[in-house]
Amino acid sequence: MGKNLGIVVSFYLCITFALGEYYSETRPITPKQQVITNLHFFFHDTLTAPNPSAVLIAKPTHARGDNDSSPSPFGSLFALDDPLTVGPDPKSEKVGNARGMYVSSGKHVPTLTMYVDFGFTSGKFNGSSITVFSRNTITEKEREVAVVGGRGRFRMARGVAQLNTYYVNLTNGDAIVEYNVTLYHY
Repeated sequence: MGKNLGIVVSFYLCITFALGEYYSETRPITPKQQVITNLHFFFHDTLTAPNPSAVLIAKPTHARGDNDSSPSPFGSLFALDDPLTVGPDPKSEKVGNARGMYVSSGKHVPTLTMYVDFGFTSGKFNGSSITVFSRNTITEKEREVAVVGGRGRFRMARGVAQLNTYYVNLTNGDAIVEYNVTLYHY
């Protein structure tokens, strides 16, 4: 019965879209039971050579702020592919990568706006990811960012990540940040 229903729905959608519609008929659904998942890992952001995990891809030429001497002055845009590990030691077990971008968006208070996908590459959540799109006031030792989505086992996720700066080098920008994440998903 389930396979036949899927074929009928697929056929209906094909007909709808073939007729030039950009939407289908709205119909009620019975949602699956929502679950809560808690994650704990460490994010390693390395700006220094010889093997940086975050690199400057755009730098402002005219904007000036109070933190111009920082490794990430106002207006700087970085691309990142940061490892995620089970412990604060960079050599601890790797569980994934954080890939995306962040922009230094605080003119007077060092702040990053993050657009990052946290992809998991081992264990129960291998192949799944969560997405963070949020402000990160990096000078606060403890702070939180919004989880706005996910894929795989975390499809339709939403939640919050509580961040705790474990280590930061204020001269070069290298940092290790502890993440405690609470997710609501189906």
